[in-house]
Amino acid sequence: MNYLTKIKTNLKPQTGSALLEALFAVLIFSIGLLALIALQVVSIKNSIDAKYRADASLLINQIIAQMWVDRSNIDNYGHYQTGPVCGFTGSASANVSGWTSPVTAWLTQVNLALPGSAVNTTQILVSNSGSTKQVSVTICWKGPQETTTHNQVATAQINP
Repeated sequence: MNYLTKIKTNLKPQTGSALLEALFAVLIFSIGLLALIALQVVSIKNSIDAKYRADASLLINQIIAQMWVDRSNIDNYGHYQTGPVCGFTGSASANVSGWTSPVTAWLTQVNLALPGSAVNTTQILVSNSGSTKQVSVTICWKGPQETTTHNQVATAQINP
């Protein structure tokens, strides 16, 4: 046996491939785990957004129900009836000749339930539509650490 054939037979296969396979397995597992964490973050954000939308719908339905009960004073419910969406202008709903505005208490509930809402980010628009009153209620809010403003709008026709 010559020297070259002896070297060839004594060479072992290259080692370290198991370590490389283990590193790739950890890398793939880590990427999958990070994807699951990102999915969880998006899920929590969407859940919070859905809660705010449900709260806004409940609050809007409360004030519309109050207007149905108090039809004789429906014109007094108008609140910031002009201006662009979520930047409303005009006058706030106020007490009129002994009539106590339920809008003030309702606005307090809105400000407590929705983040980033303020008096001028809520609109109650009362307009005549033939023999009925058309009421449109808009609530705007901005979630914590969000740059966009969300809004919820509901419209109802109320016979005075």
